Amino acid sequence: MSFIIYFALNDIRVFICRFVYYCLATGLIKSNSSKIKTWNRCKAWSVLVAVALSILHQQTVVAMKVFNAESGALEMDSGEKRLNELGYKQELRREMTLFKTLAITFSSMAVFTGTPLYGSCLRYAGPASLIWGWVVVTFFTWFVGIAMAEICSSFPTTGSLYFWAAHLAGPRWGPFASWCCAWLEAIGLISGIGAQAFSGSQALQFIILLATGNNKGGGYFASKGVFLGMYVGLTIIWAVLNTFALQVVAFLSIISIWWQILGGLVVIIMLPLVARPTQSASYVFTHFETAPESTGISSKPYAVILSVLLSNYCLYGYDTAAHLTEETKGADRTGPIAILSSIGIISFFGWAYNLALTFSIQDPNYLYDPNNETGGGLVPAQIIYDAFHRRYQSATGAVVFMCIIWGSFFFCGLSVTASAARVVYALSRDKGIPFSPIWRKIHPKYKVPRNAVWLCAVIGMLLGLPILKLDVIFTAIISISTIGWVGGYAVPIFARLVMAEKNFKPGPFYLGRARRPVCLVAFLWICYTCSAFLLPTVYPITWDTFNYAPVALGLVLSLVMLWWVLDARKWFKGPVRNIDFQNFKSLKTFM
Repeated sequence: MSFIIYFALNDIRVFICRFVYYCLATGLIKSNSSKIKTWNRCKAWSVLVAVALSILHQQTVVAMKVFNAESGALEMDSGEKRLNELGYKQELRREMTLFKTLAITFSSMAVFTGTPLYGSCLRYAGPASLIWGWVVVTFFTWFVGIAMAEICSSFPTTGSLYFWAAHLAGPRWGPFASWCCAWLEAIGLISGIGAQAFSGSQALQFIILLATGNNKGGGYFASKGVFLGMYVGLTIIWAVLNTFALQVVAFLSIISIWWQILGGLVVIIMLPLVARPTQSASYVFTHFETAPESTGISSKPYAVILSVLLSNYCLYGYDTAAHLTEETKGADRTGPIAILSSIGIISFFGWAYNLALTFSIQDPNYLYDPNNETGGGLVPAQIIYDAFHRRYQSATGAVVFMCIIWGSFFFCGLSVTASAARVVYALSRDKGIPFSPIWRKIHPKYKVPRNAVWLCAVIGMLLGLPILKLDVIFTAIISISTIGWVGGYAVPIFARLVMAEKNFKPGPFYLGRARRPVCLVAFLWICYTCSAFLLPTVYPITWDTFNYAPVALGLVLSLVMLWWVLDARKWFKGPVRNIDFQNFKSLKTFM
């Protein structure tokens, strides 16, 4: 009705004003004095009426704006509405679209994430195990993703995994489940920052080496101290960018998704073309070969398990969409879509990237030679260098391709930092970590958890300090990251598996009867993945080859569990409501 009044008043006002102007301009009234006086009176009244209608028109515009604003307030976003039902008020700025959420989630997984692990996994059991292992891991990853998508649709909160665990485990076990899940998730994400900083620094190290010559030609190979400086520098840049509005990260993540898709296509298509003649299909898909002389592992099943670590490491991180649900429009729908879409895209591009590298191998034995052009330090860099140098006698193309790969690590680290900060913020909002009031503060202008961002960045930098003394630090970091990150998935999925169906309020994405088999397969697969990353990766075991992940992770989790037994179980009750549910019910009734 307001729209009809608006246009009617506007049309009447315009008609009167135009009629008066037309009469004056055309001399419709002749110079008869009585008629002029009459006309002047009519003109005066017409002007008064026009002015009155104009004022009324402006008031209607104002009223319509107020009405529309009130209507917008009443038409609450479905994700925000569900958030309020769960006991949380909207504090973060909800402005993310599906594409932006997908971009950040996609960046957290990244096409080239497995580049540092490719060489070692190829050596354990040969190309066939690596290539087909990706297919197997992808198959089981879909079970985990589908299970998480259903839970995300029902609980679209920034706390995501640990919030899910608390509500799905029920009032008796909820606090403990939430406690375990929250700390696993925080450990995994914060160490994930370190993993991406290491990968990015390593890629940059070899870019500089190939750009300044190579290992044979006097190129500059960054020392451990310089490498640590790169590591710290990347972490600081990610923290600074995450200090601003999430839209900055979202914008860069949109660049990231195009960077990785277009850059991935360039690498995947061009590398085998440049490397021609390539390896045969029988070598790529059927060749199986262990290397006990270099790895110390003669057991074929053990070698296969270690060769699949590449795929296990690459195919997780899709829970990033869940961490952003409080900042995403229609999160109960867009969250599940972003989770499943990310798995599909990364599964395809990651497998294609591994195929491109494997087909492009020139001499398998030369890849690990410490006297080759890359010093045997990064096998994909050597594969790319061999392809371009053999065809063009130049390393320029290899440097360009390595820059594309480095960009993937940069964007991935940026997104992982955003996710880690949201988890710390959500946990501190529920008073689950020391000095919670500090870490839960939101920047008044940008509406981001700035203190949580820098806490994650500082811890991530501290994780890199052993680089100066230990060569196996990357193995430990990625193992801790994977076990913590993926292990956090297991808690809510197991709780969903055993809970009574009547206690679950489904969202738009609902599995129905399929949830038990899906959750069972997902839970068992997660247990296998975490176990695999605890295994020694090289024999014989020495101080230089030892996998320190079990020790580091065991120490941290022991302290966390001790804290729970001695103190935290007395006061930690899981997610804490920050909205009056009765008031929300009243608002819901009014709506």
